[in-house]
Amino acid sequence: MITLSSADINTWIASLLWPLARILGLITAAPVLGNRSVPTTIKVALGVLLALVIAPTVPKLPAADPMSYAGLLILVQEMLIGVAMGFTMRIVFSAIEMAGEISSLTMGLGFASFFDPNTQGRSSAISQFLALIATMAFISVNAHLVLLSALAESFQTLPISGIPINGSGFKRVADWGARIFSAGLQLSLPMVAALLLVNVALGVLTRAAPQLNLFGIGFPITLGVGFIVIATTLPYLTTPLENLFNQGVEKVRELPRVWVAREQQPAPALNRTRPPVAQ
Repeated sequence: MITLSSADINTWIASLLWPLARILGLITAAPVLGNRSVPTTIKVALGVLLALVIAPTVPKLPAADPMSYAGLLILVQEMLIGVAMGFTMRIVFSAIEMAGEISSLTMGLGFASFFDPNTQGRSSAISQFLALIATMAFISVNAHLVLLSALAESFQTLPISGIPINGSGFKRVADWGARIFSAGLQLSLPMVAALLLVNVALGVLTRAAPQLNLFGIGFPITLGVGFIVIATTLPYLTTPLENLFNQGVEKVRELPRVWVAREQQPAPALNRTRPPVAQ
């Protein structure tokens, strides 16, 4: 006769619940997997399936009741770790959308904006176009599978523990956020350079022939040149997009190592030397 104690049941619940929290945190914040168009049922089912696969490989769990105060703190901590890892990869897509925003403003398409259900805000047409290109490239190079592989490796690098994590990893995510502006500007440089030359040429032309209507001919020319530049540079976007995806995955793998390194640092020794006694 098989007998089960409450400790055995709590161990089984914790072995599935705590990894599931980190997995669902990453799925919620990661690009493509956390898209609002994906039903919540599919996200939860995918998280449970990944938890069932990863749970047997997770190192020894802390001896804490999952329904206790300590167990709930571990649950919240695992959720934050997963969200930080997914948000790190989401920054890569934000950089690509930033490039689209810069290109739209340079072309004069700043007024052509649409409601984006993912960000609950408005984004330009070029930004959404580049986001779709990045999504297809993300799936075609199997970057989503590499991201899930990095998630599975994080349970070995940063095991589930009751020790609170510090803010070093979140600071690293904030520092990585600066990549939005640098990568966005780098991706939009061909558009900015081409339209800068066009605007200079229009300025010289208007100066030479003041009777020309700059507002009548300037907008169609900049718009046409912008579309030509986009069509010309699209075949060459594969390499920079792959580099951005690789950098994002490396940052995702780096986060657990940062937390482990900070936790293993020895505490600074206190200066116990006594001051000299006055004679």
